[in-house]
Amino acid sequence: MIAMAVAAPPQPIRWQAAKRLLGPLVSTVSLAAVVWWALHQRAPRIPTSASALLLLALALLVYAGVTIARGLRWHAILRGAGVSASMADAQSLIVVGYMGNTVLPARGGELLRLFLMGARTRSSRVAILGTLLAERLLDVVALLAMLLVLAFVTAAGLAGAAELSLAAAGLVLLAGALVLIGWRLRGTRRLRPIASHVGALTLASRNLLSARGVPLVLLTAGVWAGEGCIYWLVGRMLSLRLDLLQGCFLVALSSLAAAIPAAPGYAGTYDAAIQLGLRALHIHGAGAVAFGLLVRLIIFVPITVVGLVLLFVRYGGLNSLRRVGWRRAAASVADERPTITGLVE
Repeated sequence: MIAMAVAAPPQPIRWQAAKRLLGPLVSTVSLAAVVWWALHQRAPRIPTSASALLLLALALLVYAGVTIARGLRWHAILRGAGVSASMADAQSLIVVGYMGNTVLPARGGELLRLFLMGARTRSSRVAILGTLLAERLLDVVALLAMLLVLAFVTAAGLAGAAELSLAAAGLVLLAGALVLIGWRLRGTRRLRPIASHVGALTLASRNLLSARGVPLVLLTAGVWAGEGCIYWLVGRMLSLRLDLLQGCFLVALSSLAAAIPAAPGYAGTYDAAIQLGLRALHIHGAGAVAFGLLVRLIIFVPITVVGLVLLFVRYGGLNSLRRVGWRRAAASVADERPTITGLVE
């Protein structure tokens, strides 16, 4: 997402085609590996007892609360960036965006949020894009903190969390450096033509460094702890030896894997990360297969169904995208965002 802040120079057609094929290729290889492994395990057994169904309902309820918390966070970031969005739109478009990330390639749900929120508020799409970047920055900070805690207080089976935390730290430092450089150079004479765009793009992220960023950081920590609770509840449902801290480890691992270019729904990469994490926790066989299936059921299916309903009922379905002008809107974002070419003219 951060790379969207600066337009890359034109690339050869072959390289662009290779980039488009990278996600499906990674997903195909990862998914094939997971399927091959699953076929060599005993058939998973999904419990249907009253207590198991109660835990399933509780996990769905927790995920609903997590989604609402994400909507509250985005609304606060939007208002801080001067985007006059309603709470109803922030909550609805969070769900629509996650639905889009599941069914569209290249995290298309983020584009859905960008264009539909721009149409509802008539605000600059650069400013809205900046709020999406701020969201991702908060998530990386929260995951970094989670991995650092796991690296120092968990058992030896999670020793790999230290390497993951270093990688996440690198991402945070890179994001912070880009924001700082863009902010400090915005008044440079040669950058004045794009200074307003840089300021609008980084405003939401810069707001996180003020007092208003503290509750957002705490809310983000609660969001990821809530997702860890979902994984723990699924483990309880399957009678696996999985505690809350280990559930948070699996969340951090699968969420970082979701950043790898992949097909819609993070097919393959998300599943492989969960199975690798379970293997590190010494959970194997049919229980691990059932865990992966249930997590996918809870995390992806309900929000995709609700998101599709909201897209058609509240936002006019595909006709709304035609009214917004998907290609025209994409072109306008490319025109609004800063470009390197303006620096060498």
